[in-house]
Amino acid sequence: MKILLTQETDWLTRTPAQQHHLSEMLAKKGDEIHVIDFEIQWQKNGKRELSSKRQVYEHVSKIYPEAEVIVIRPGIIKVPVLVYISMWFSHNKEIDRQIAEFHPDVIIGFGILNSYLAMRAASKHKIPFVYYWIDVLDLLIPTKIFQPLGRSVERATLKRADRVLTINEKLKELVLRLGARPQSTSVVRAGIDFTKFQITDSSSIKSQYNIQKGDIVLFFMGWLYHFSGLKEVAMQLTKVQNPHVKLLIVGDGDAFNELQQIQKKYNLHNNLILTGKRPYKEIPAFVSASDICLLPAYPDEKIMQDIVPIKMYEYMAMGKPVIATKLPGVVMEFGNDNGVEYVNRPEEVITKANELCKDGRLNELGGKAKKFVEVLTWDRITAQFENILGDSVKEKKKG
Repeated sequence: MKILLTQETDWLTRTPAQQHHLSEMLAKKGDEIHVIDFEIQWQKNGKRELSSKRQVYEHVSKIYPEAEVIVIRPGIIKVPVLVYISMWFSHNKEIDRQIAEFHPDVIIGFGILNSYLAMRAASKHKIPFVYYWIDVLDLLIPTKIFQPLGRSVERATLKRADRVLTINEKLKELVLRLGARPQSTSVVRAGIDFTKFQITDSSSIKSQYNIQKGDIVLFFMGWLYHFSGLKEVAMQLTKVQNPHVKLLIVGDGDAFNELQQIQKKYNLHNNLILTGKRPYKEIPAFVSASDICLLPAYPDEKIMQDIVPIKMYEYMAMGKPVIATKLPGVVMEFGNDNGVEYVNRPEEVITKANELCKDGRLNELGGKAKKFVEVLTWDRITAQFENILGDSVKEKKKG
């Protein structure tokens, strides 16, 4: 199959997400994958320019070296607000070009604006269009006055998509409310590569970051949003004043500088470990070095209501208990007895971690977590995804 994928984030630099895994798994099986992406961090990348030209990146792989995709980045005007207008024209032109030259069998949208453009072009050329939701993207639009417009565009795309997929049940509820057709909407969950996410030697990690025997290591990985709750957890370290409780954070993002300031101001260099962004292949060793994994996001944050971050499955695959705030999507996905312990606020994480350690429940909870996700292999998820794409192509041909 020839597959064209559109998204509005950076394929090259962001941590591997659902679309990276599925695309590279399909590429390993012989499918051809072209991706149209967007340099979402253009304002922070340090390169001062008013515009950028179209770029093509060949032989791109983020997870499996033998699996390659081609990434096309249309040019944009690098000026706030104007960037969206330029995207309309450059991404529309690129989608038309890909249809003319690449001849995709199916188009998959992971964005807002370019998904709408892809849906229109697919409809015109009688190509099946699949709209895949792994996030509530309109709430991530940085210019808030554009968020209602983003929601309107999403509604229009959902109503006309041939298939709509979501990564969890709570997101499915949302897209159905927004106009997706029930008979064409289904859930394709995140998967896990159990050959990579298994307990591995973490001695070098522990040595590098001064993690001693007897330390309680709380772990978080991913993009550091201000609403991630990590600043609140870090501040609790100053109140507990236990040298054996350590918060290990792997990742970069909006809250990184503030976390550094907390580390410096309160002299938490031994307790608050900030590694910055690390290669994806190193993540299993970091998880292995931890005792409890975290998802302490603000429970009332809008964008967190309907999603389940892929990191949850990866934590659990390695037999680690998770402490999470009571996010509706997470609670719906994992329930109350599958290795996830809930708190009402991020400020309660340290207390809950101490309770679990005192009770000696870490191994029990970790075992339940691993058992819950053990059926979610990438082979199985990819096969489900591939069948949906194949059915979409057959249905389109039948009219």
